[in-house]
Amino acid sequence: MPQKSLTIALVGNPNSGKTTTFNNITGTRQKVGNWPGVTVEKKEGIVNKYGYNLKIIDLPGTYSLTPFSMEEIITRDFVLEHCPDVVIDIIDASNLERSLYLATQLREIDCKVLFALNMADVAKARGIKINAKKLSELLDLPVVFTVGNKNKGIDELLKKAVELAESDIDTVGKRNVRYNKDVEKSISELCSLLQDRMQGSIPYNLRWTAIKLLENDKIVKERVLQKAGDQGQAILEEILSQRKYLAQRFNDDPEIVMTDERYGFIAGTIKEVVTTSARKRVDISRNIDLVLTNRFLGFPIFIFFIWAMFQLTFSVGAYPMGWLDSGINWLSGSLNTLLPDSLFKDLLLNGIIAGIGSVIVFLPNILILFFFIALFEDTGYMSRAAFLMDRIMHLIGLHGKSFIPMLMGFGCNVPAVMATRTLESEKDRILTILIIPFMSCSAKLPIYIILAGTFFGARAGTVIFCIYLIGGIVAIITGRLFRSVLLRGADAPFVMELPPYRIPMLKSLLIHMWDRGKIFLKKMGGVILVGSVIVWTLSAFPRDIRYSRDYAGEIKKVEASYEARISNANGPEKQELEKRLDAAITKISRVQKSEKVEKSFMGRIGKALAPLFAPIGIDWRGSVALLTGFVAKEIVVSTMGILYLAKEEGSNNLKNALISSNMTPLSALAMMVFVLLYLPCLATVAAIRQETASFKWTIFSITYNTSLAWVVAFCLYHGGKIMGFS
Repeated sequence: MPQKSLTIALVGNPNSGKTTTFNNITGTRQKVGNWPGVTVEKKEGIVNKYGYNLKIIDLPGTYSLTPFSMEEIITRDFVLEHCPDVVIDIIDASNLERSLYLATQLREIDCKVLFALNMADVAKARGIKINAKKLSELLDLPVVFTVGNKNKGIDELLKKAVELAESDIDTVGKRNVRYNKDVEKSISELCSLLQDRMQGSIPYNLRWTAIKLLENDKIVKERVLQKAGDQGQAILEEILSQRKYLAQRFNDDPEIVMTDERYGFIAGTIKEVVTTSARKRVDISRNIDLVLTNRFLGFPIFIFFIWAMFQLTFSVGAYPMGWLDSGINWLSGSLNTLLPDSLFKDLLLNGIIAGIGSVIVFLPNILILFFFIALFEDTGYMSRAAFLMDRIMHLIGLHGKSFIPMLMGFGCNVPAVMATRTLESEKDRILTILIIPFMSCSAKLPIYIILAGTFFGARAGTVIFCIYLIGGIVAIITGRLFRSVLLRGADAPFVMELPPYRIPMLKSLLIHMWDRGKIFLKKMGGVILVGSVIVWTLSAFPRDIRYSRDYAGEIKKVEASYEARISNANGPEKQELEKRLDAAITKISRVQKSEKVEKSFMGRIGKALAPLFAPIGIDWRGSVALLTGFVAKEIVVSTMGILYLAKEEGSNNLKNALISSNMTPLSALAMMVFVLLYLPCLATVAAIRQETASFKWTIFSITYNTSLAWVVAFCLYHGGKIMGFS
């Protein structure tokens, strides 16, 4: 018999350990995508437990069911409309009062709810003791203690969820939140009217709907009035009448009155179930913050952490990068020996393997970078970084909340742009969107690694850190300029929540790292493969090129000059002469290939662009590579791998080809700065268009970024030459 399926939704406040619990339950059996029609991340996983096929849905974090942001709307709509078999509310046991606000709202919906008192170890360390049995009795639902990052209580949680789903408990009418008599009177009268006028077509639970209408919930009101049809006007008049009655009775908005009532219920519950040890407990998080958020020490420590992240990304990643490089060289050499000369062989070796191979060697560096970002997030340091940057963000008329999307931009600019929808002010959103592209995404990292690794050696990590730092400085200057000229407005007030520090779970870190790494790998089989084939096609055609020299004749002359000497030599001398012959032929072949590419369609495009990029020290091959970067920044390296003619296009050979070209450390630095600042990739441009709902801002972003990139690269290149750098 097929296993029975159950859907379990995980809800909770941000920083309550919800995603850690989800990762513990599902492990690597996760599917990440977007909610239908909405660009907000959706996570789900399927596990087999206790004879059931359990579908676990990780809903976006929310503080209440009165939604403001897209994430909050998604969470509420899923619980209300998809009706999961069980809703597990992940509660921060060390901050019970705050967490119970969402819990009481879930209880009002009449769905099957299970409480997971997570981070029980943190609560215990703070001297907080919670009577779970009493809490269960008061709220009339099961309560389980868990420690998500240590995998404690997770099996019991799932077992209770299955039992609750299969139980015939009637949740209707058993809510424990009771409002004062005036509010209850208004709820009752509105319920009666809705029942009479709508005759069972109410989209949600009757009492909950009445409460939301009294709170003037726009989404619920709109859906109720749509269902009401001709009766909508009478219902709307009754809603206004009851809201007016409550406003006059309490001299305040009904939603504030009802919020106060809920907190009153929560306060009573806390007194019943929570006891705090009289013995003074050491708050480890607070003590750590005395150093990490110190007004003098905090920022230098933050800069050091970021520098260490890039230094380790480069130095530690060099080892697996070398292994991948050797593997690609071996594959390319083997195929070169096995396959006969043909157009297909040229495409495979010089197009696909050269393009994808020159990018995939950077996968270890990308994964290490994502690991550190996940480490900052899971330990709670990411919020501290936003707090530290709050003062700097005020220089450009923004606040620390805008820094969170900017930090996300280090991973990928697309979700970073989409994350700005959590900002309340439209001017703040547009300003943040315009400066996010200056945050260097992971797709640019391979470009920095190949150029910095080739021309700066042991200082590569520091150079890359400086590139990221330049991006931040340019973002601040640009933001101040735009706030003063284009987007004038007062700073929005903001309070940054600082969650307690937590010891990260390795399994969770690896899952986060891999989720982001998969996106990079998917690009290998998609946009990078297509881009590499297009670049190869443009560089391989036309086939009938008229060369300036007789390369075949020159090769024959070289072979003839060595033939007699090799035949008369023996042992080591013979081997040395054969090596010299191969080197001489390779040198001629390389020059021939260079002329072939230069006279190809791609070469013609590059020659047309050359005058534009020559003033910043970039040759025609580099200019073509930068042009292809509009599609995806990863293609820049694959294009360089094809155009700079590395015979076996692994990283080391590309480095050798760059060194043998006219590129210098100064021009490499100018190219890195140009890549940092110029127009974002096609996907980011589409995201900017979507989030600003304006072609004007999209075109402005492209034009401003590219112009600024050229000016800064020009000043850097020529300023360096004046100072005697090469």
